[in-house]
Amino acid sequence: MTIPRPAAVVVLAAGEGTRMRSATPKVLHEIGGRSLVGHVLTTARALSPQRLAVVVRHERAAVTDHVLTLDPEVLIVDQDDVPGTGRAVQVALEALDGAGELTGSVVVLAGDVPLLDVGTISQLLVAHHADVNAVTVLTTVVADPTGYGRVLREAGTGDVLAVVEERDADHVQRAVDEINTSVYVFDADVLRRALTRLDRSNAQGELYLTDVLALARADGGHVRALRTEDVLSVEGVNDRVQLARLGAELNRRTVEDWMRAGVTVVDPATTWVDVDVDLAADVTLLPGTQLHGATSVATGARIGPDTTLTNVEVGEGATIVRTHGSDAVIGAGASVGPFAYLRPGTILGERGKIGTFVETKNATIGRGSKVPHLSYVGDAEIGVETNIGAASVTVNYDGVHKHRTVIGSYARTGADNMFVAPVQVGDGAYTGAGSVIRRDVPAGALAVSQGSQRNVEGWVERSRPGTPAAEASARARSAGSSDPGTTHETENDR
Repeated sequence: MTIPRPAAVVVLAAGEGTRMRSATPKVLHEIGGRSLVGHVLTTARALSPQRLAVVVRHERAAVTDHVLTLDPEVLIVDQDDVPGTGRAVQVALEALDGAGELTGSVVVLAGDVPLLDVGTISQLLVAHHADVNAVTVLTTVVADPTGYGRVLREAGTGDVLAVVEERDADHVQRAVDEINTSVYVFDADVLRRALTRLDRSNAQGELYLTDVLALARADGGHVRALRTEDVLSVEGVNDRVQLARLGAELNRRTVEDWMRAGVTVVDPATTWVDVDVDLAADVTLLPGTQLHGATSVATGARIGPDTTLTNVEVGEGATIVRTHGSDAVIGAGASVGPFAYLRPGTILGERGKIGTFVETKNATIGRGSKVPHLSYVGDAEIGVETNIGAASVTVNYDGVHKHRTVIGSYARTGADNMFVAPVQVGDGAYTGAGSVIRRDVPAGALAVSQGSQRNVEGWVERSRPGTPAAEASARARSAGSSDPGTTHETENDR
């Protein structure tokens, strides 16, 4: 089936959205990792319109900046102080005509209807052209139509007579349960002529776009409706309750689509996947997993439980457990967690390991290298097949500047090491436990920095009298026990 290409799509994003009770413009609130207007723009672009316009008014600077960031080719149109959707489309059509008068179909979409898909609008376009309609409107039937415009049909033909807004409807019209979804296809010439005849003689004192339907019919045009059974796909967001409901529904649909594509999702109810995430077949997502932004996961990888990744690239067969990560790359066969924190700039090589209670930032950890536990690796480069001992820290900040630590390949660093950057540890080098590495370590060298151990006998009883430690020491002495620390030669004394 060939989908007719619209001459233009107009997205209405001028509303104030007072019921959101937010400093953020309504259309900039997000579900599924994308703003409400971002979802609508994505759908609009999928229709391949010759031109695309977005009408703004309230918080126009913020909305304009956001829209142009998403799609720099969009024509931004400012609505003036004349209220109403009719005025919004009027100024949009005038602006679009400024680049050459439109001919053909004009699609109008609301900027706060995020679940509307390109397939539904394509059906609307096909029906519009096949029936040679002046206007084709998308409708649906709801259990409670309160607040919506009612669709009035002609008996027998089913053609649309008019759309009556709630405040202007009488009690008979309010009993109608078929509602207007604010999704339309207009013939450009019909729309242009009708918009000049709109007036504000209604309960809200606005220019209604819905009045175009009755005017088009009065002029002899066919005005018809396409009804969708998918009510949630045409629901707009007016408050935070609807935002959450549609966000949950979008996630349900997204997760279900991935499961049908070969992804195992153990608990869909606790798994959240943004719309721009990319998953390969045979990925497994465990309960409590959240994948955001442009995260991509290769085949065979296992994520979770209780893991949140944002803009993270996960390689084939990698395992990530109870981890929070952003703007990072995890190599094939690598393992991360549990309780790891990957900050931006982390790159873990193939078969590498970032273990328990490890934080990394702006660090490249080479193939097969391991940072198993209780460590911080920041502004660092670690070669291949190197092991970093527990409780190690790259001391990268001097209070003014960040400095880099470089640890070579096949190195073995001891536990509780401090690497005071800028510093380099050569290939195959070792460092002793408890060392503070302030100077470069040559390849193959052993670096130690700790002094000899010294035991001050009787210190606790003299300096901490009356404490549980002093009492335990006294009991041990009176029983003839010896303090192991005073009788055994230490490694450093030899």
